[in-house]
Amino acid sequence: MATAEVKIPTHHKALVYDKPGEISTKIETIETPKPGVGEVLINLTHSGVCHSDQAVMCNRWKWLPAATQAGQVGGHEGVGTVVAFGDGAEASGLKIGQRVGIKWMAYACLNCLPCMSGRDACCTTGRISGFYTPGTFQEYALGPANYVTPIPDGLSSEMAAPLLCGGVTVYAGLKKTLAQPGDSIVIPGAGGGLGHLAVQIGKGMGYRILAIDNGDKEDFVKGLGAEAFFDISKYGRDAEGNKKLADDVKKASSEGMGAAGVVMCTASNAAYAQALSFLRFGGTLVCVGVPEGDPVPIGGADPASMLAQELRIVGSAVGNRKDAIETMNMAARGIVKTHFTLEPMSKLTETFEKMDQMKLQGRVVIDLSKE
Repeated sequence: MATAEVKIPTHHKALVYDKPGEISTKIETIETPKPGVGEVLINLTHSGVCHSDQAVMCNRWKWLPAATQAGQVGGHEGVGTVVAFGDGAEASGLKIGQRVGIKWMAYACLNCLPCMSGRDACCTTGRISGFYTPGTFQEYALGPANYVTPIPDGLSSEMAAPLLCGGVTVYAGLKKTLAQPGDSIVIPGAGGGLGHLAVQIGKGMGYRILAIDNGDKEDFVKGLGAEAFFDISKYGRDAEGNKKLADDVKKASSEGMGAAGVVMCTASNAAYAQALSFLRFGGTLVCVGVPEGDPVPIGGADPASMLAQELRIVGSAVGNRKDAIETMNMAARGIVKTHFTLEPMSKLTETFEKMDQMKLQGRVVIDLSKE
């Protein structure tokens, strides 16, 4: 293991899920690991808080292969500095003191079919950060030297952290719409952690953004660059309300024909039921938000409708290494800015409670230097 003049403690503070299945976290002192072959040890300073963390903590995703274990260190949006190399890791070109980030997929083999096709977030032997692999809600964490994400100079760590999942995810999803500049893209959940990033990135890619969310987020979302906003609370949840919303969205779209793409930035089953009705001929629904509990079919996805309109439904699991680097570069250029609240470690449980009550606007970032 190679190190520079960096003092590494034998133990450090971490936030763990002490009661999996419930919203509960606890600060504990744990042993600081030593990097193995090809690994770097990272002194994490900031970690974003994602809705996926809550789903893992509360065992709300039935597609995961097992329940979350007690004592699990959560988190998957961590930024910090490299403080030590394992054997062979220096060949990566990383330097001691360089800032890097840890993503949702903490480790990927880079050799399986998903990895070789640029979908390393779906690696068949990958390890998810914060799920049976120590995550980023801690002061020190390990990462593969060839897989961590370099953070550009000029981009603050607290601004970068949420982009490692939220930003990368929506950027990859927007690309999968196959839309062209000038096309309309619908963003359900536009005022949330994912949505507010999608609005900015989509505008930066030249799309006309049509936003859907609760009315109290309208000024916020329009300030990010949305061309039109639809207050979901003003539409009934019955067939008549759904049709009125779809008609209004289509009227606001390019040429009044409907959107080229819908990037689903909410996990709402009701929103998924509406999504296909927003699309024009040949449009694409990109599934990003993961509903909790039992899966519900996407409304309107009958073979005849899909065939007649030549619609596409595409899944998008986070993004790959290239997407992560491109997202960071967009942020460094000022195209996208994370709107966040900085909180100490002790506020993580409260943050999850607010998230559960849908009271968060933008993102929350945990300052790991403050207890």
